[in-house]
Amino acid sequence: MRAVIITRSGGPEVLEVQSVETPEPFGDWVRVRIRAAGLNRADLAQRAGFYPAPPGYPENIPGLEFAGEVDAVGPMVRRWKPGQRVMGITGGGGQAEYILSHQDMLIEIPENLDFVQAAAVPEVFMTAHDALFTQAGLKMGERLLVHAVGSGVGTAAVQLAHAAGATVYGTSRTSSKLERAKALGLEVGLSDQNFAAEIKQLTKDEGVHVVLDFIGAAYMEQNLTALAPWGRLVFLATLGGTQADVNLGLVMAKRLQIRGCTLRSRTLEEKLAVTRHFATQVMPLLASGSVFPIVEEVFPLHEIGRAHGVMAENRNFGKLIVRLDD
Repeated sequence: MRAVIITRSGGPEVLEVQSVETPEPFGDWVRVRIRAAGLNRADLAQRAGFYPAPPGYPENIPGLEFAGEVDAVGPMVRRWKPGQRVMGITGGGGQAEYILSHQDMLIEIPENLDFVQAAAVPEVFMTAHDALFTQAGLKMGERLLVHAVGSGVGTAAVQLAHAAGATVYGTSRTSSKLERAKALGLEVGLSDQNFAAEIKQLTKDEGVHVVLDFIGAAYMEQNLTALAPWGRLVFLATLGGTQADVNLGLVMAKRLQIRGCTLRSRTLEEKLAVTRHFATQVMPLLASGSVFPIVEEVFPLHEIGRAHGVMAENRNFGKLIVRLDD
Protein backbone atom coordinates (compact mmCIF):
# COMPACT_ATOMS: atom_id res chain seq x y z
CA MET A 1 0.00 0.00 0.00
CA ARG A 2 1.01 3.62 -0.42
CA ALA A 3 1.69 5.71 2.66
CA VAL A 4 3.12 9.07 3.66
CA ILE A 5 6.53 8.40 5.18
CA ILE A 6 8.53 10.73 7.42
CA THR A 7 12.02 9.86 6.19
CA ARG A 8 13.74 11.94 8.88
CA SER A 9 13.00 14.92 11.12
CA GLY A 10 12.73 18.19 9.24
CA GLY A 11 10.53 20.31 6.99
CA PRO A 12 7.92 19.26 4.44
CA GLU A 13 10.70 18.09 2.12
CA VAL A 14 11.31 15.02 4.31
CA LEU A 15 7.87 13.59 3.43
CA GLU A 16 7.71 10.90 0.77
CA VAL A 17 4.99 8.62 -0.57
CA GLN A 18 6.34 5.09 -0.40
CA SER A 19 5.07 1.53 -0.74
CA VAL A 20 4.84 -0.35 2.57
CA GLU A 21 3.33 -3.61 3.75
CA THR A 22 -0.47 -3.77 4.00
CA PRO A 23 -1.59 -4.73 7.53
CA GLU A 24 -3.69 -7.86 8.16
CA PRO A 25 -6.73 -7.70 10.47
CA PHE A 26 -6.86 -9.90 13.58
CA GLY A 27 -9.14 -10.47 16.55
CA ASP A 28 -11.67 -7.65 16.87
CA TRP A 29 -9.73 -5.30 14.58
CA VAL A 30 -10.90 -4.02 11.20
CA ARG A 31 -8.91 -3.10 8.11
CA VAL A 32 -10.16 0.10 6.53
CA ARG A 33 -9.40 1.22 2.97
CA ILE A 34 -8.77 4.91 3.56
CA ARG A 35 -10.17 7.30 0.98
CA ALA A 36 -9.38 10.60 2.69
CA ALA A 37 -7.44 11.71 5.78
CA GLY A 38 -7.38 14.92 7.77
CA LEU A 39 -4.21 16.91 8.36
CA ASN A 40 -3.51 18.16 11.89
CA ARG A 41 -0.81 20.21 13.58
CA ALA A 42 0.28 17.04 15.37
CA ASP A 43 1.39 15.75 11.95
CA LEU A 44 3.63 18.80 11.50
CA ALA A 45 5.08 18.36 14.98
CA GLN A 46 5.72 14.64 14.38
CA ARG A 47 7.43 15.42 11.08
CA ALA A 48 9.65 17.98 12.82
CA GLY A 49 10.64 15.43 15.49
CA PHE A 50 8.79 17.04 18.41
CA TYR A 51 5.77 14.75 18.80
CA PRO A 52 6.49 11.03 18.45
CA ALA A 53 3.67 8.55 17.92
CA PRO A 54 2.43 6.73 21.04
CA PRO A 55 3.44 3.08 21.55
CA GLY A 56 1.76 0.66 19.16
CA TYR A 57 1.46 3.10 16.26
CA PRO A 58 3.85 3.58 13.31
CA GLU A 59 6.64 6.02 14.07
CA ASN A 60 7.01 7.21 10.49
CA ILE A 61 3.44 7.31 9.11
CA PRO A 62 1.48 10.36 10.31
CA GLY A 63 -2.26 10.84 10.35
CA LEU A 64 -4.74 11.01 13.25
CA GLU A 65 -8.09 10.70 11.46
CA PHE A 66 -9.44 8.96 8.41
CA ALA A 67 -12.53 8.08 6.38
CA GLY A 68 -13.01 5.12 4.07
CA GLU A 69 -14.69 1.76 3.82
CA VAL A 70 -14.32 -1.54 5.63
CA ASP A 71 -12.00 -3.76 3.58
CA ALA A 72 -11.57 -6.85 5.79
CA VAL A 73 -12.36 -7.86 9.36
CA GLY A 74 -10.76 -9.98 12.05
CA PRO A 75 -12.43 -13.24 13.18
CA MET A 76 -13.97 -11.64 16.30
CA VAL A 77 -15.50 -8.63 14.56
CA ARG A 78 -19.31 -8.59 14.69
CA ARG A 79 -20.19 -4.93 14.12
CA TRP A 80 -18.83 -4.38 10.62
CA LYS A 81 -18.74 -5.97 7.19
CA PRO A 82 -16.77 -5.12 4.04
CA GLY A 83 -18.08 -2.14 2.11
CA GLN A 84 -19.47 -0.13 5.02
CA ARG A 85 -18.40 3.52 5.07
CA VAL A 86 -16.59 4.40 8.29
CA MET A 87 -14.49 7.11 9.91
CA GLY A 88 -12.42 7.31 13.07
CA ILE A 89 -9.41 8.54 15.00
CA THR A 90 -6.06 6.81 15.42
CA GLY A 91 -2.79 7.42 17.23
CA GLY A 92 -0.97 7.42 13.90
CA GLY A 93 -0.86 5.81 10.48
CA GLY A 94 -3.93 7.55 9.10
CA GLN A 95 -2.21 8.85 5.98
CA ALA A 96 -1.93 5.48 4.27
CA GLU A 97 -4.16 3.50 1.96
CA TYR A 98 -5.03 0.97 4.69
CA ILE A 99 -5.20 1.03 8.46
CA LEU A 100 -6.23 -1.29 11.28
CA SER A 101 -8.77 0.00 13.79
CA HIS A 102 -10.48 -1.58 16.76
CA GLN A 103 -14.09 -2.28 15.76
CA ASP A 104 -15.48 -0.02 18.52
CA MET A 105 -13.33 2.93 17.42
CA LEU A 106 -15.13 3.12 14.07
CA ILE A 107 -18.22 5.23 13.35
CA GLU A 108 -20.47 4.83 10.36
CA ILE A 109 -20.41 7.82 8.01
CA PRO A 110 -23.86 9.42 7.66
CA GLU A 111 -25.35 9.51 4.18
CA ASN A 112 -25.09 13.29 3.90
CA LEU A 113 -21.27 13.27 4.13
CA ASP A 114 -18.82 12.12 1.46
CA PHE A 115 -15.37 10.73 2.28
CA VAL A 116 -13.65 14.13 2.17
CA GLN A 117 -16.19 15.71 4.51
CA ALA A 118 -16.11 12.70 6.81
CA ALA A 119 -12.32 12.86 7.05
CA ALA A 120 -12.69 16.40 8.42
CA VAL A 121 -14.85 15.22 11.33
CA PRO A 122 -13.26 12.75 13.80
CA GLU A 123 -10.25 14.49 15.34
CA VAL A 124 -11.69 17.99 15.56
CA PHE A 125 -15.28 17.21 16.54
CA MET A 126 -14.26 14.55 19.07
CA THR A 127 -11.64 16.85 20.56
CA ALA A 128 -14.02 19.80 20.74
CA HIS A 129 -16.88 17.76 22.19
CA ASP A 130 -14.69 16.10 24.81
CA ALA A 131 -13.05 19.37 25.82
CA LEU A 132 -16.25 21.40 26.01
CA PHE A 133 -18.67 18.97 27.61
CA THR A 134 -16.70 16.16 29.28
CA GLN A 135 -13.74 18.20 30.54
CA ALA A 136 -15.24 21.68 30.98
CA GLY A 137 -18.89 20.76 31.58
CA LEU A 138 -20.20 23.54 29.35
CA LYS A 139 -23.91 24.17 29.95
CA MET A 140 -26.75 25.89 28.13
CA GLY A 141 -26.71 29.63 28.73
CA GLU A 142 -23.01 29.79 29.63
CA ARG A 143 -20.43 31.93 27.84
CA LEU A 144 -17.49 30.38 26.01
CA LEU A 145 -14.27 31.90 24.65
CA VAL A 146 -12.61 29.93 21.84
CA HIS A 147 -9.10 30.89 20.79
CA ALA A 148 -7.87 30.18 17.24
CA VAL A 149 -11.51 30.12 16.22
CA GLY A 150 -10.67 29.50 12.56
CA SER A 151 -8.81 26.26 13.26
CA GLY A 152 -10.36 22.85 12.69
CA VAL A 153 -11.15 22.32 16.37
CA GLY A 154 -12.17 25.96 16.67
CA THR A 155 -14.78 25.74 13.92
CA ALA A 156 -16.14 22.52 15.46
CA ALA A 157 -16.23 24.01 18.97
CA VAL A 158 -18.14 27.08 17.84
CA GLN A 159 -20.82 24.95 16.18
CA LEU A 160 -21.19 22.49 19.05
CA ALA A 161 -21.35 25.22 21.70
CA HIS A 162 -23.87 27.23 19.67
CA ALA A 163 -26.02 24.11 19.19
CA ALA A 164 -25.91 23.56 22.98
CA GLY A 165 -27.22 27.05 23.68
CA ALA A 166 -23.97 28.71 24.78
CA THR A 167 -22.87 32.21 23.80
CA VAL A 168 -19.59 31.98 21.90
CA TYR A 169 -16.79 34.54 21.72
CA GLY A 170 -13.66 33.89 19.69
CA THR A 171 -10.22 35.19 18.82
CA SER A 172 -8.12 34.97 15.68
CA ARG A 173 -5.16 36.81 14.22
CA THR A 174 -7.13 37.12 10.97
CA SER A 175 -10.25 39.30 10.82
CA SER A 176 -11.63 37.38 7.84
CA LYS A 177 -11.64 34.17 9.89
CA LEU A 178 -13.66 35.90 12.60
CA GLU A 179 -16.22 36.98 10.02
CA ARG A 180 -16.46 33.49 8.55
CA ALA A 181 -16.88 31.99 12.02
CA LYS A 182 -19.96 34.15 12.67
CA ALA A 183 -21.85 32.03 10.14
CA LEU A 184 -21.10 29.02 12.37
CA GLY A 185 -22.51 30.58 15.54
CA LEU A 186 -19.77 32.90 16.75
CA GLU A 187 -21.41 35.77 18.63
CA VAL A 188 -18.49 38.21 18.77
CA GLY A 189 -15.02 38.12 17.23
CA LEU A 190 -12.25 39.55 19.43
CA SER A 191 -8.71 40.82 19.12
CA ASP A 192 -6.04 38.29 20.03
CA GLN A 193 -4.18 41.07 21.88
CA ASN A 194 -6.65 42.57 24.39
CA PHE A 195 -9.38 39.97 24.59
CA ALA A 196 -9.62 40.00 28.41
CA ALA A 197 -10.53 43.69 28.43
CA GLU A 198 -13.03 43.17 25.61
CA ILE A 199 -14.63 40.24 27.44
CA LYS A 200 -14.89 42.33 30.58
CA GLN A 201 -16.71 45.08 28.70
CA LEU A 202 -18.99 42.76 26.71
CA THR A 203 -20.07 40.73 29.76
CA LYS A 204 -20.36 43.69 32.14
CA ASP A 205 -17.46 42.44 34.25
CA GLU A 206 -18.95 38.94 34.60
CA GLY A 207 -16.49 37.10 32.35
CA VAL A 208 -16.84 33.82 30.48
CA HIS A 209 -17.49 30.44 32.05
CA VAL A 210 -15.19 28.39 29.81
CA VAL A 211 -12.04 29.16 27.79
CA LEU A 212 -10.82 26.75 25.11
CA ASP A 213 -7.17 27.54 24.48
CA PHE A 214 -4.58 26.36 21.94
CA ILE A 215 -1.98 29.04 22.68
CA GLY A 216 -0.81 28.34 26.21
CA ALA A 217 1.66 30.52 28.08
CA ALA A 218 1.20 33.67 26.00
CA TYR A 219 -2.50 33.85 26.87
CA MET A 220 -2.43 32.57 30.46
CA GLU A 221 -2.77 35.90 32.30
CA GLN A 222 -5.57 37.17 30.08
CA ASN A 223 -7.38 33.81 30.20
CA LEU A 224 -7.51 33.87 34.00
CA THR A 225 -8.67 37.49 33.96
CA ALA A 226 -11.40 36.74 31.41
CA LEU A 227 -12.87 33.84 33.38
CA ALA A 228 -15.89 34.22 35.62
CA PRO A 229 -15.95 32.74 39.14
CA TRP A 230 -15.98 28.93 38.97
CA GLY A 231 -14.70 29.23 35.40
CA ARG A 232 -12.90 26.43 33.55
CA LEU A 233 -9.80 26.78 31.37
CA VAL A 234 -9.00 23.86 29.04
CA PHE A 235 -5.67 23.67 27.19
CA LEU A 236 -5.60 21.72 23.91
CA ALA A 237 -2.21 22.93 22.64
CA THR A 238 0.65 25.24 23.60
CA LEU A 239 1.52 27.06 20.38
CA GLY A 240 2.46 30.15 22.41
CA GLY A 241 4.72 28.38 24.92
CA THR A 242 4.53 25.91 27.78
CA GLN A 243 5.95 27.91 30.70
CA ALA A 244 3.83 30.67 32.26
CA ASP A 245 3.52 32.61 35.51
CA VAL A 246 0.21 31.80 37.19
CA ASN A 247 -1.53 34.11 39.63
CA LEU A 248 -2.58 31.47 42.13
CA GLY A 249 -4.35 34.08 44.22
CA LEU A 250 -6.66 34.81 41.29
CA VAL A 251 -7.19 31.08 40.67
CA MET A 252 -8.15 30.59 44.32
CA ALA A 253 -10.28 33.72 44.62
CA LYS A 254 -12.32 32.79 41.53
CA ARG A 255 -12.30 29.02 42.31
CA LEU A 256 -11.01 28.33 38.80
CA GLN A 257 -10.26 24.97 37.20
CA ILE A 258 -7.36 24.46 34.77
CA ARG A 259 -7.24 21.28 32.71
CA GLY A 260 -5.05 19.83 29.98
CA CYS A 261 -6.64 17.73 27.26
CA THR A 262 -5.27 15.57 24.44
CA LEU A 263 -6.69 12.58 22.59
CA ARG A 264 -3.64 10.98 21.02
CA SER A 265 -1.92 9.80 24.17
CA ARG A 266 -4.99 8.31 25.86
CA THR A 267 -5.46 4.60 26.37
CA LEU A 268 -7.69 2.56 24.07
CA GLU A 269 -10.32 2.38 26.81
CA GLU A 270 -10.36 6.17 27.18
CA LYS A 271 -10.62 6.64 23.42
CA LEU A 272 -13.48 4.15 23.24
CA ALA A 273 -15.37 6.23 25.82
CA VAL A 274 -14.77 9.42 23.81
CA THR A 275 -15.97 7.66 20.67
CA ARG A 276 -19.16 6.42 22.39
CA HIS A 277 -20.04 9.89 23.67
CA PHE A 278 -19.37 11.37 20.24
CA ALA A 279 -21.51 8.75 18.49
CA THR A 280 -24.52 9.34 20.73
CA GLN A 281 -24.32 13.10 21.17
CA VAL A 282 -22.70 14.55 18.03
CA MET A 283 -23.47 12.14 15.21
CA PRO A 284 -27.19 13.02 15.20
CA LEU A 285 -26.24 16.67 14.73
CA LEU A 286 -23.92 15.80 11.84
CA ALA A 287 -26.49 13.52 10.22
CA SER A 288 -29.13 16.25 10.35
CA GLY A 289 -26.76 18.96 9.10
CA SER A 290 -27.12 20.98 12.32
CA VAL A 291 -23.32 20.99 12.51
CA PHE A 292 -20.97 20.23 9.65
CA PRO A 293 -17.27 19.90 8.83
CA ILE A 294 -15.47 22.87 7.30
CA VAL A 295 -13.07 21.87 4.51
CA GLU A 296 -10.72 24.57 3.25
CA GLU A 297 -8.69 22.62 0.68
CA VAL A 298 -8.18 19.06 -0.58
CA PHE A 299 -4.75 17.77 -1.67
CA PRO A 300 -3.82 14.66 -3.65
CA LEU A 301 -1.50 12.34 -1.75
CA HIS A 302 1.59 13.35 -3.72
CA GLU A 303 1.10 16.98 -2.59
CA ILE A 304 1.34 16.19 1.11
CA GLY A 305 4.36 18.49 1.46
CA ARG A 306 2.39 21.43 0.05
CA ALA A 307 -0.44 20.68 2.47
CA HIS A 308 2.01 20.90 5.39
CA GLY A 309 3.19 24.26 4.07
CA VAL A 310 -0.33 25.67 3.93
CA MET A 311 -1.06 24.59 7.50
CA ALA A 312 2.26 25.94 8.77
CA GLU A 313 1.37 29.36 7.35
CA ASN A 314 -2.06 29.36 9.09
CA ARG A 315 -3.82 30.01 5.81
CA ASN A 316 -6.65 27.55 6.32
CA PHE A 317 -10.08 28.12 7.86
CA GLY A 318 -11.21 24.72 9.05
CA LYS A 319 -9.65 21.52 7.75
CA LEU A 320 -7.09 20.49 5.15
CA ILE A 321 -7.75 17.05 3.68
CA VAL A 322 -5.53 14.58 1.84
CA ARG A 323 -7.13 12.21 -0.68
CA LEU A 324 -5.85 8.64 -0.91
CA ASP A 325 -8.04 7.41 -3.75
CA ASP A 326 -6.40 9.44 -6.56
